[in-house]
This record gives sequence, structure tokens and C-alpha cells, in this order.
Amino acid sequence: MPIKVGVIGYGTIGKRVADSISKFPDEFELVGILKPTPDYEAEIAIRKGYKVYTYPEKVKDFEKLGIPISGTIDELLEKIDVAIDTTPAKVGKEMKEKYYLPKNKPAIFQGGEKADVADVSFNALANYDKAIGARYVRVVSCNTTGICRLLSSFILHGYKIRKVRVYLVRRGADPKEHKRGPINDVVPDPVTVPSHHGPDVKTVIPEINIVTMAVAVPVTIMHLHMVNIEFEHQITREDVIKALEETPRIMLVPSGRRLDSIAHLIEWARDIGRYRNDIMENCIFEGSISVVDGHDLYLMMAIHQESIVIPENIDALRAMFKLADKWTSIEKTDKVLGIVTEGKKYKF
Repeated sequence: MPIKVGVIGYGTIGKRVADSISKFPDEFELVGILKPTPDYEAEIAIRKGYKVYTYPEKVKDFEKLGIPISGTIDELLEKIDVAIDTTPAKVGKEMKEKYYLPKNKPAIFQGGEKADVADVSFNALANYDKAIGARYVRVVSCNTTGICRLLSSFILHGYKIRKVRVYLVRRGADPKEHKRGPINDVVPDPVTVPSHHGPDVKTVIPEINIVTMAVAVPVTIMHLHMVNIEFEHQITREDVIKALEETPRIMLVPSGRRLDSIAHLIEWARDIGRYRNDIMENCIFEGSISVVDGHDLYLMMAIHQESIVIPENIDALRAMFKLADKWTSIEKTDKVLGIVTEGKKYKF
């Protein structure tokens, strides 16, 4: 029997998670989604065949606008085996205390929550096995996901990392967030060092020596990371490229094809027919890869904040319910979601 899933929240991440779960009918059944606001997204969910639930105090708001609902959050939770919480940052912890714990429901949270909301902070490449059988799992944020994947590509190939320094140029807001951006500024985000991203990576890869700094800029489409990794041994540019080419969820962006900016990457995704122009892979600009003095790697990579964590949510479900081992799960997720798989290894 498929695992019965409820998606709590239906915004940027929630709608992508719901669509993705629907692509694995042999494993998962999307019972419904929770939507607190009667708006166009609720109407689209119903048009897609998703059952919409809401909070008891919101029922009349839906009825007033003629948007049919299938019940309240309590009724949804009674029907599911697991909740995927995609509510705004800090709301997930409140949901756990108010709903998931009292109803004894396992849950997956997103990176906006602090690590203590869950038993494990999760990244499929880095620590899939830690989530096997866990009841509460936190899929780390878009930026942390990207960094964990990049570091895992070298760790899985046996390279020992001495230290990591990442400088993040963060989008000011997601495309639809008109109340947050665009901003006419470059904002230290935060002004203190390290930014929260380095400590967050350590919740997944505790042994890593990492410091991160971040600024927010007036764009909405993607983040850009400037990365320096110092290895404990000699490494060549060819070694780096081979490791990245073989690692799932890493896409090398070739030089000389006018794919030399984040806007070009989004246009590429549109042109090849990616749904919502989503890019779930780390996009590493091949021309930026440079090894200095045999130990220091420098590169730049782009992270599509709206979609990069979606495959991790699918893998987290499989780990929690012991449906597949790490590499079987990653391979199936990537192929079904249309992530670049050519030339990738799924076993190390």
C-alpha cells in the first residue's frame, strides 16, 4: 500500500512537493494539501485534483468565495501516514507541538526551521542512512542543500577536505514575493560572520570545517555561491571535474554556449521544457573551476531556491519508511523528476 501523505502548506515549496509526490503513485498517495488562504493557488490545486483542507476558523472564508474544501486539518491528519510541512519559517515547530505530536504523526520539515525540530537534518547524498526509520526529519535549506551536495561529491570520491569557505550572493526574494523585493540594495545577510549556512551544513556533515558569508541582492531567480575548498592532498582540475560529473544532482554548466549567468540558466530551463523552469540540480559553472597550488579549489555555482530541495523531500520519505536504500532512492527520484542523470554514478 502506498504511504499516505499530506502536504501542509501550499506555497513555493509545497506545490512542488505535492506535484512530485503525485509522480510516484506506486509508493505514495497524496491525500490532500492544507491551505490556510482561499486564493488562486487553492483553485489550481483543486483543478489538479488535489483535495484541499484548511483550519476550522478558515472554512467560512473558503465557502464565501465558493472554493470547495474536503475538510479541516484534523480530518486530513487522521487520513495520512506522514505530513510534509512546508509552512513558513518557524511555523513548523508550532505545527509539531499543536498537531503532529498530539496525533502521533511523523513529519518532514523544511530548512526554515531550526535543527532541533527534528531527529535529523537531512541531505540525501550526505546522510541518507541517518534518516532511516526516523519520525521527524528536517530537509535543510536550499543553500545548505547545495553546499552539502557539493562537499559530498568530493567526500564520496575519497577526497579529504581541510576547510571550506563559501560566499553566498542570495536572491532578495522569490519571484512572487512582492512584499519582500526586489530591493535596491546589497544587504549583508547577516552582517555577522559566519552566516547561518555554515553551522547548518555542520548539522548534516558535523566534521566539516566551514565558514560562510552572505549578502542579499536585487534579483529573484537564483542564488550564486563562490566557493573555496582546501584539500589535505594534491588534487587537479581534472579530478574535480570527474567527481562532479559522476555525482548525482550536480550539473556542470559548459563554457562557450552563452550559459554564463543565472538568467541564462533559467532561460535554458524554460527552453528545454522544465516545468516551472525548475532546476533541481546544483549548477556549477565549468569555466569557474580552478585549482591553485594543487590544494585550493575555487568555483562558482548557482542554486535555484524554489526547487532544489524537492528531490530531498522524496528521498526523506523513502528513508523514514524504509522503502529503499540510498542509491536506489536517489536514482529513482532523479529519473522520475527529470534531473540530469547521464553519466552519473548511483553507487560509490
